Amino acid sequence: MIILKRVGCVGIIMIPQCTSLFVGNFSACHCLSSTKRHSPYSSVDIERYSALVKAVMSSKVSSQTPENLQEEDEHIYGPVVKAQKPSSGSEVRVPKNLHPFLNCEETVETEEAESGPPARILLNRGKYRSLVPSVTRILQQTLSREQIFYLERWKRKMIAQLGDEGFNEYSQNLFRQGKLFHSTVEDTLISDATSMDKESSEKAEYQPDVQGYMESISHVLADVSAVRATESTVQHAKLNYLGIVDCVARYRGVLCLIDWKTSEKPKPFLSNTFDNPIQVAAYAGALNSDGNYKYQVENGLIVVAYKDGSPAHAHQLSSELMLKYWATWLLRLENFTEQSTSQASSSFVEKRDL
Repeated sequence: MIILKRVGCVGIIMIPQCTSLFVGNFSACHCLSSTKRHSPYSSVDIERYSALVKAVMSSKVSSQTPENLQEEDEHIYGPVVKAQKPSSGSEVRVPKNLHPFLNCEETVETEEAESGPPARILLNRGKYRSLVPSVTRILQQTLSREQIFYLERWKRKMIAQLGDEGFNEYSQNLFRQGKLFHSTVEDTLISDATSMDKESSEKAEYQPDVQGYMESISHVLADVSAVRATESTVQHAKLNYLGIVDCVARYRGVLCLIDWKTSEKPKPFLSNTFDNPIQVAAYAGALNSDGNYKYQVENGLIVVAYKDGSPAHAHQLSSELMLKYWATWLLRLENFTEQSTSQASSSFVEKRDL
């Protein structure tokens, strides 16, 4: 059975008799309204939520202070090791004897004195080997623990790749190439200093082992002039050390002590050259005190050449930087002297006990 009813403006609606319908469920605008969305929070159990808030904010939890939390962490993980803050410059080590870098008694020669062949003072190895240590030896024996660690790590890595015999052969080849490179550079500089025709030296052919290195430094050699010394021995009589400088010449008009280096990896920054700046400062300080050289050198230059012929990196050391590395060299020299004294005392005690 169908019941007809009139509801407001909607009109006549046919409702089956079996359907239970309340008029209150209808609206005059029901056809335009959407289903009402229920809030997800409407089904939250308020009592359980209130109990959870009370538990979180209870005195048992809030009583955990940073102090007892730290005690709990130390019990589980052990005591916290805090890094010490760097103190003020009071602990910065300075040389006991800050020997001057320059010899104030020497006068710088005039431009005319730079003409002529470069000086080359040979080292009397038999005379000085046991009495005067070299700069290289001093630096090697005063390496820091970090430097020793990385050197040993590199050595173990190379031996793992090449084996003991392969590593020995690799080291000998590096030494041989370095020696040949230095002698080639020396010959080139001497020929440039004595020859009026620079184009002939620029077209010179080099041995295959150093061809790439020489190509690498070609742009540096173009800025080198007025060569004063090559592969020449310098000695600091007062500080008791010596060395052999690679070159003393003007680089872009500035008199520099030049050190030629080879590397298999790029070294675009001065920090990549490790102890080389200290070595250059040590050589320059010795030259400045050596009576065989009638001039003073305040600046340095480290040239890193590459076998593949890529342009060498030239790192200039200003007079300020040279003084900084000179102070570092004096500290290394003091360490070496202390080590030598300690070893000599130990040897004397051992011999006396025997």
